[in-house]
Order: sequence, then C-alpha cells, then structure tokens
Amino acid sequence: MSHYTEFFINGQWVKPKGEQTLDVINPANEEVAATIALGNKEDVDLAVEAARKAFETYSQTSREERIALLEKVLAVMTKRQPDLAKAISIEMGAPAKLAKAAQAPSGIGHFSAALDALKEFKFEEEIGTTLVVKEPIGVCGLITPWNWPMNQMACKVAPALATGCTMVLKPSEVAPLSALILAEILEEAGVPAGVFNLVNGDGPTVGAAMSSHPGIDMMSFTGSTGAGRQVMKSGADTIKRVALELGGKSANILLDDVNFEKMVGHAVMSCMNNSGQSCNAPTRLLVPNSRMEEVAEIAKTVAAKVKAGDPDAEDTVIGPVVSKAQWSKIQGLIQDGIAENAKLIVGGPDRPEGLTKGYYVKPTIFSHVTNDMTIAREEVFGPVLVIIGYENDDEAVRIANDTNYGLSGYVSSANLDRARNVARRIRTGMVHLNGAPLDNKAPFGGYKESGNGREWGHYGFEDFLEVKSIYGYNVKQA
Repeated sequence: MSHYTEFFINGQWVKPKGEQTLDVINPANEEVAATIALGNKEDVDLAVEAARKAFETYSQTSREERIALLEKVLAVMTKRQPDLAKAISIEMGAPAKLAKAAQAPSGIGHFSAALDALKEFKFEEEIGTTLVVKEPIGVCGLITPWNWPMNQMACKVAPALATGCTMVLKPSEVAPLSALILAEILEEAGVPAGVFNLVNGDGPTVGAAMSSHPGIDMMSFTGSTGAGRQVMKSGADTIKRVALELGGKSANILLDDVNFEKMVGHAVMSCMNNSGQSCNAPTRLLVPNSRMEEVAEIAKTVAAKVKAGDPDAEDTVIGPVVSKAQWSKIQGLIQDGIAENAKLIVGGPDRPEGLTKGYYVKPTIFSHVTNDMTIAREEVFGPVLVIIGYENDDEAVRIANDTNYGLSGYVSSANLDRARNVARRIRTGMVHLNGAPLDNKAPFGGYKESGNGREWGHYGFEDFLEVKSIYGYNVKQA
C-alpha cells in the first residue's frame, strides 16, 4: 500500500493540506506499523465539496445502476480479503484466525445484505392520491471505530451507496489501515468520483469539522457514548440528522433451568471474543444466587483456556487490546473491582505471564458482583466478565435494565417461551435467545445511551433517506 500519507478525495489520492502525521502502533509488539497523515478542516472542506458535487448526479442513479455497482464492490472486496485480514490484525491486534474468519469477511456480509435489501426496498408508496417517496438524504459524514473496523465501515458505506448518497469517511486514527484498503476497493470497483471520500484524522479536529459542517446532511457515528454526545452537540447548530451506535453493558441472563456447564462456557467465550472489544459483548453474567459458586468454578475453568498472545500464533485465542491508553483504562477498572471487594476468580492486573511486550490483558472474571459496582456500571471494553446473582426472573430483569445502556441482551432457558417472555421485558435494541448469533439482515442498534437509529439490512437504509409526500400525484387527469 502506498497511500498511508494521502487521502482519497474526488476519486483521487491527494496530499493533505497540513503536515501533521501519526504513527500507527501495532498493539502486539508496540512497534510502529505505519505513519499516516492527519487531516484538518481544509481537507474536510475539500471532501465535502467533492461529495456535494457528486450528489447531483449520483442521487439520480437508478436502482439497477446501484445494484451493479455494489456487485462490482463485492467482487473486488472478495479478492482483497487477505489484505484486509492482515491489515486488521496489524492495526488492532485481532488474532489472524479471527481476522480471516470474521473481521475481514464482515464487510462482504454487510455489502451482500445491502445488495439484497436494495433489490427489494420500497422507495415509493401510494397513500390515496399522494405519492410518498424516500430519497437520498445527501452528503453523509461517517465516523467509525477501531474494534471491528471493516464491519463498522461496511455497514455505513454500503447503505449510503445503495440509497444514492455521497459520503466522507473518517475511520479511527488508531486503526486506519483497513480503511485505506477499502478506498482502494471502491476505486477499483468504479465508484464515481466524489461519491466516496476518505480523510484520516482525530475526533477533535476532523471529526468535529465533519459534525458541524453545514455541507454535511447526516452524521453516522459509531464509538463511545461520550464521543457520541459530542457529535450530537456539534451537529445541533445545522439541525443535521445524527445516527449513533454507542456503548453497551449487556446482561447475559442464565435462567435456572439451563445446562450451566454449556451456557457458562458459551458466556465466557462470548465475552472474551475480540479481547472483549465489542460494544454488544455480554459482559454482565446474571445467574441464580444458589448457583453462584458452581458458575464461578465453571467460568474459571473455561477462562484458563483463553490464551492471550501473538495474533499469528495458532493457539492464540485473544490478542492484545488496541492501545496503551485502552490497556491502562482496563487495568484501572480491574483495580476498581478488587477495591470494591468483588471476588477475583481468575486473571487480574498486569500482563499475562510470559508476555512482557504488547498491550495484553489477562482474561479476568469477577464473581459475587453487585450491580452498583463500578465494573458492573462502566463499559470496560476488555476481556473482563462480571458475575451477578439474582433470586428470581423478575429480579434478573430488573438488574438487566438497571443500566444507562441498552444495546444488547442475552437470555437462555430450556423453555423457549420462558426465554421469550424475559426477552420482551429487557430494554435493549437486541436480545439473543439461547446463544443465537447475529443476523446482518436484521436491525442493529440500541436504546438509551447506547444510541439511536438502526444499522444493517434494509433497516440500515432509513437513516440515509428523507421522506417526501407529493400530494395530488395520482389525481386522474380530466
């Protein structure tokens, strides 16, 4: 790749207007993997100008033209899978196996889902003599995080392309390498000049310039709840639409009739996956008080098999967390758990034994946690699981809902109707029953401080569309 210090604007790789750069650190070895350019307001202005000009023609393209374009993108993206997987592993530390099996292919999943949705989506509806049309909203600002970089970029870029919008993307400056490859993919696929633009930079500079920009009609942001608040505030003056997918502290309720050996093991591995760096991770495990000791023992045994280490090693289960700042934050929260007298059953502070370099965190589990403890309230975003006891189904629901977040939830029971009933009472945007996986054609998003709007599949189109009523459209001519 030769574009580390360039941006993709108006169909061209261009030099930034400023001279500021940033080293991208490989979290597995703490070494510099690349040096990227950081943009400024002037770069954003140029990208927005290109996007606004391109919108005039791209917004008028037909469904068939956009279907053909998405098909070309998918073909090129499939070809570039090895490059994407390698970049993701280097930039954010995902084990090579995870990068190849899930991280990189997530882009194909979302573009395929958007393609399927585009073929069937109803852009027009007749209500009496009125024609209601859904039209592209305009220029979209897209800000994406580092934890599932390809996943989060694809589930914004794909619906924007499908609905006829143009866009400016700011990926995380911590993990920007896969974004540069995505720009190459879109360029090779023949996305028209100005439809997709990429500017690297940090949140306070490029992110803020995008969020407040009068030429951007809609912001789609995925990241922390605190940063999401700033995007919403910055967008307020221009009354732009702001779609947010933010943090979570998801409860995983095991009802008293489950196979605890199986479901506790599943709970531990689900929490630890991607080094715990998933907004929808089931980080609060709720179990009957009477089974607390048994659950703790099972969890301890399973966690012992979660090997943290070199992302390229065959036996590695989790890699490092993404950065020194993230590592330090997690260490502080683990210390909080100890100070609050939660029972540390495995893991704890510092790096795993034998690892002296890299931002590795011990797979850590606390039992006998109460829901008022810091580790039960704050999103750790690391491989840290807390086990909380409850007396009955009603208390389990109350604890699950006693959080500022509302992204996801998990309920397991041998009685599916019982699990369904509990799921309906949980105030979250998603609930998994008995370990059911995600579905990238179904909506993804949360309640409360976990955000607003929905992504994925045809639900992911709605934030990129405006609704227009044309009255008298179907009046018969005299």
